[in-house]
Amino acid sequence: QVQLVESGGGLAPAGGSLRLSCAASVSISSFNAMGWYRQAPGNQRELVAAITGGGHTNYGDTMKGRLIITRDNAKNTVYLQMNSLKPEDTAVYYCNALVFNLNDELETYWGQGTQVTVDS
Repeated sequence: QVQLVESGGGLAPAGGSLRLSCAASVSISSFNAMGWYRQAPGNQRELVAAITGGGHTNYGDTMKGRLIITRDNAKNTVYLQMNSLKPEDTAVYYCNALVFNLNDELETYWGQGTQVTVDS
């Protein structure tokens, strides 16, 4: 069982920056991919950024150009650097992991979420 624990959320001014962290309870070196999603009230959960085991990155359209996603396999942690924050970035940000199980089936794990609030 994989547990994901997010941290780093909070209140930021418009134009400010935050760095989110997602620590996994097991080694992430074999994970297929890890990523961040966000969900604002009344909205669907949407992709923010993802990074594969090989280091390939993919960014959602809404925050593209203002993000950097990285992973540190030694610390079993994925980071999301968010810059030039806007009030519309206010949401709960969730960490996500895609992991192949022993049956070679892809399983999805989620963290509990961390609130990001951008003050205008």
